[in-house]
Amino acid sequence: MEPMRIAFDLDGVLADLHTPFVTTALKLFPELDAAAIRTADVGASPPVEPDTETPAADLAAMPSLVSRPVNRRQAEVIWRDLASRENFWESLDEIEAGAIARLAALVETRRWEVVFVTSRPTSAGRTVQRQTQRWLTRQGFPMPSVFVMHGSRGRLAGALDLDVVVDDRPENCLDVVLESRAGAVLIWRGPQETVPASARRLGIAVAPTVARCLDTILEAEESKAGGSLLDRLRALFGLRTKSTSVLRK
Repeated sequence: MEPMRIAFDLDGVLADLHTPFVTTALKLFPELDAAAIRTADVGASPPVEPDTETPAADLAAMPSLVSRPVNRRQAEVIWRDLASRENFWESLDEIEAGAIARLAALVETRRWEVVFVTSRPTSAGRTVQRQTQRWLTRQGFPMPSVFVMHGSRGRLAGALDLDVVVDDRPENCLDVVLESRAGAVLIWRGPQETVPASARRLGIAVAPTVARCLDTILEAEESKAGGSLLDRLRALFGLRTKSTSVLRK
């Protein structure tokens, strides 16, 4: 069996960007609503430009649900502050302690091929790629492959022939299912009842944690049920299988 190829987003999935973003926001703008800005989605991932190539109908089916307690001007000031810090991306904490070390162990035992994908903006100090590699190494993942990119995760998934992409942005997961044969897993750390209803309808799996995501991928890989690995993964996440979705396994 060929090694499974998986991409993991970083901020909001593995790295805790939320805490320094919220702390900085409240320091710079104490008038902000502290309760609103502490919700799980605020500052979880770097800002991204809208994908103008995604069809309007698909964007309407999968809206970006990131709340907006911080306006554009405030966000720009917050990001300038964060980016001015020397090697800021090396200073983040892991969201789920031990998740990256567990992933590294699975790479060895299951022969998975894992890449890390991020749209992090430049900060003072080392390049974003180098900071990210150093951070992942310290968390227990030696010699990580890191792609810094701004654009469609779906096109990346197709170009790299990925099997699964794990991300915390609904719009990135939408890109994956529309523009590649890979499966998409949305890490949704907020209340599960607030998951976009269109996510499952569009074939996007949802997991509350990376640990649950890894457990389900393992179960799908070890399952004796018929069909492709992606079909088994979809079934375990409660999604309808698609005969056209083949993981080449």
